[in-house]
Amino acid sequence: MKTSLTRTQWVLIVTLALTTAPYFVRLGASSLWDSNESFYAETPREMIEAHDYVNPTFNYRARLNKPPLSYWIVVPFYKLFGVSETAERLPIVLGAMIMVATAYGLGRVLFSVDAGLLAAIGLAAAPRFLMFSRRIMIDVYLSAFMALALLMFALAERRPERRRLYLVLMYAFIGLGVITKGPVAVALPGASVFIYLTVYRRLNKLREIMLPTGLVIVTAIVLPWYIAVYFQHGWTHIETFILQDNLSRYTQSTWGPSRGFFFYIPALVGDFFPWSIFLIPLAWFAARGFWSMKHGTSRSAADPNGSALLAIWIILIVVFFSFSKSKEDLYILPVYPAAAALVGHLLARFMGSERPRQQGVMRFTTLVLAASVATSGAIIVYFFGKGTQPYEIAGASLIGCVAILGAMTAAGAVLVKRTRSAILATALTVAVCNWVFVLLALPDFERFKPVRSMCEIIASEAGPDALVGYYRTAYPSMVFYLRRPIFEYYHQDEIEAALISGKEVFCLITAAEYEALRARMPVQTRVLASHPIFQVKLNGILDRAELPRVLLISNKGGTNVIQ
Repeated sequence: MKTSLTRTQWVLIVTLALTTAPYFVRLGASSLWDSNESFYAETPREMIEAHDYVNPTFNYRARLNKPPLSYWIVVPFYKLFGVSETAERLPIVLGAMIMVATAYGLGRVLFSVDAGLLAAIGLAAAPRFLMFSRRIMIDVYLSAFMALALLMFALAERRPERRRLYLVLMYAFIGLGVITKGPVAVALPGASVFIYLTVYRRLNKLREIMLPTGLVIVTAIVLPWYIAVYFQHGWTHIETFILQDNLSRYTQSTWGPSRGFFFYIPALVGDFFPWSIFLIPLAWFAARGFWSMKHGTSRSAADPNGSALLAIWIILIVVFFSFSKSKEDLYILPVYPAAAALVGHLLARFMGSERPRQQGVMRFTTLVLAASVATSGAIIVYFFGKGTQPYEIAGASLIGCVAILGAMTAAGAVLVKRTRSAILATALTVAVCNWVFVLLALPDFERFKPVRSMCEIIASEAGPDALVGYYRTAYPSMVFYLRRPIFEYYHQDEIEAALISGKEVFCLITAAEYEALRARMPVQTRVLASHPIFQVKLNGILDRAELPRVLLISNKGGTNVIQ
């Protein structure tokens, strides 16, 4: 029997619509972000150009260090809408919407409609998640498939009459995750299910989760591409991907900055902000519940509401990557739908609870949340608001003021015990800030991104045989904008050899490197363009230091020079 939506649910649906809409607004207003987005935007373009969908390339060289699904996803969008920033970002936004929908699904299936809506709002409103989802990143696809696998397992547990269908879908999503980024997509979901069944002494159910069928499904999805690669290249690239790109990232710190064991605790708080503040009382209530169950003062049912499944998922993934020598905040992105569902459940209970102690803890947490949002707004105004040259960004003052006023409104609602109003005020405040961010701040930030404008100069000046690229910096998006191979030089003899080769050379180089190199250059060079770049270093921002610059230099004569 169908039930009508409550007034609160309608308000939550409208809030969710306002929160998700910015994901689709002005996707092409900003140029590619170097370097990760460049790889996943350019490779599918080169696939189309070469009519080769088995062998990914970047900069017209083989790029077989990742499975190809993330590239294949973009290809039809390029064919339908043409090659552009909007076309390559649209599928990643759709992937983010799948994660938001999965957060709703987990909250709805395991808890309630209100919990699902609050979970979806919390994930969609997170500014960092919005930013991740407006630049093509392979981790969003991987996280969407892993989260869908978790949802299918939860559905199989909750709705046994359709268990086989949900398990088939679960294995299909695991297979898609593997062909997106590799073995982690099967290892972590598999370990989560095993631990969950072990904790609740239900390992006998392993035979009910269709493992042989699952193996067939995953193999059928993953194996064809690997077979094609093997017949063309042998084991070389397969071994490189599995042993070097996967295991070495986990066991060696050469892939990125050194980060401590507890790196993912602040990363989770920051990336899932502001809903992440509610993870603190969530952990507190969970610890009290575990203590009560351990000492026989509460019932010890077999995870009656699914909280333990989500908690195991989150803890396992965070702990697993905490042991990794190479750490990136995006590695734990698959936990966000589960975390959002738990927080949504907590907030739904908070909005309807009459327990004084729980109400007191949650009101205090909501006040902390309001203070955090207000503080964030003040920091944004101070560092990036009007008159903060050279770091002023359009819309920053408005974002800061909205955050402060919204936080004050939420705090006032808490003080007069208007629980729903406080939570909705927080969600709407962040949603409005996100709107200002995508409409004003992101387009204005183009002033600090040099590649697209400098590539326009190169395209108008460089001949077909010219050498084009960068020296001791990293701007791989040049390939996307120029549609030609680029050089990547890091040694002085390389750039010197290019300059005396007799060919035209167009090179992006930092002003500091150019000053150090200019006196030793074997031929005369000219500066064709100079562009400021934004490097987030706290000391520089505090001191209002002059922005570093990137130059476009060339050995071509007869061109206007920018001094």
